[in-house]
Amino acid sequence: MYQRALQDYEKAWGPEHTSTLDTINNLGFFYIDQSKLVEAEQMY
Repeated sequence: MYQRALQDYEKAWGPEHTSTLDTINNLGFFYIDQSKLVEAEQMY
């Protein structure tokens, strides 16, 4: 869900928009919760 939203936000608003950055942050926390630390680190 977050990955799809991230793709859409980056396409619509660009990588520096606050909604895009919020989604990146949320995706990072999602990966942490799933113990996917390598993926989480890539978000930051």
